[in-house]
Amino acid sequence: MPRLTTVALAAGAAALLVRRAVRGRMSSAPLWPMPALDVPVSGYGRGSTVPRKVLVTGRSTPADGVVELRLEGAGLPAWQPGAHVDLVLPSGLVRQYSLCGDPADTGTYTVATRLIEDGRGGSREVHEQLHEGTEIEIRGPRNRFPLVEAPSYVFVAGGIGITPVLPMVRAAEAAGADWRLVYCGRSRATMPYLEEAEGLGGERSEMGVPPTEGRGNVTVVAEDESGFPELGFLAHLPVETAVYCCGPDGLMDAVGTAMPEGRAPRLERFSAAAPTGGTAFEVELRRSGRTVTVAADQTVLAAVREELPGITYSCRQGFCGTCQQRVLEGEVDHRDELLTDAERDGSMLICVSRCTGKRLVLDL
Repeated sequence: MPRLTTVALAAGAAALLVRRAVRGRMSSAPLWPMPALDVPVSGYGRGSTVPRKVLVTGRSTPADGVVELRLEGAGLPAWQPGAHVDLVLPSGLVRQYSLCGDPADTGTYTVATRLIEDGRGGSREVHEQLHEGTEIEIRGPRNRFPLVEAPSYVFVAGGIGITPVLPMVRAAEAAGADWRLVYCGRSRATMPYLEEAEGLGGERSEMGVPPTEGRGNVTVVAEDESGFPELGFLAHLPVETAVYCCGPDGLMDAVGTAMPEGRAPRLERFSAAAPTGGTAFEVELRRSGRTVTVAADQTVLAAVREELPGITYSCRQGFCGTCQQRVLEGEVDHRDELLTDAERDGSMLICVSRCTGKRLVLDL
């Protein structure tokens, strides 16, 4: 028999023995058969979070402490007013910013961010490292703050909260709907797009005066000039008027309080609901064969990382979707600002969401 044939036969026999040995070990392993479980959910695998490259082609400062970026790329998905994108920053941090440009401009996205001095570093990285010519990744867009069809609207924006509201106002104006914008800020110098906001629609008015029939109406309230906005008019709005608010928590709370009983505004928050609170519960990690206890003052992510330190996460605020995991058993208290109702039926973002009972089982 030729030598090469002998070597090939010997190698084949050795490979067969190895495969049999591996199968034997797998069949006797306590977690076998793992292939019976579905492919794990990951935020990076979701269609709306697939990264795409864009180039920073413009940078400006529309207000003190605010940077606007123009992002250009090929095949950018269409978006509607209220949508946001994830910016994957050079450090790997993921931060969410509302799109504030023109949805008809299919080759460009525009975002703006205010520098948060005592924040967690994302806004500072945007301000210090993203300049014209910088290539970054984005994910999205996604929209948890959609503009519903209505005959009339009231928009209340605070500071950088004007970014998702501007495209909404433009859309309401284009549709011929009655609308009103109340734009608040610490001072005029800190309010981005103030000139554009003041120029929208027909005429400006005093608080409490209804908009002119068929025309827009803008009220600017700078805290250093006139204090806090008077929102009493919200209690007397027609039931068909849609109310939108984006801004600091205090402003959104004030808008909610001013609304008639049984009605609530549509809100876009700068941060997710508090990730802790409630009672302790257990989380079984089905693939790993481990169980962890989540304390009342602890997130699921923090507890799981003690057993699985390599688990992926980013924003820790329920926005980016990186930590999304499949839920095999248990009821979830969803606190994220990302997942759709369909996605919440069987998965959760473990950085903020919790269990409504005593036990969850995750596909980890």
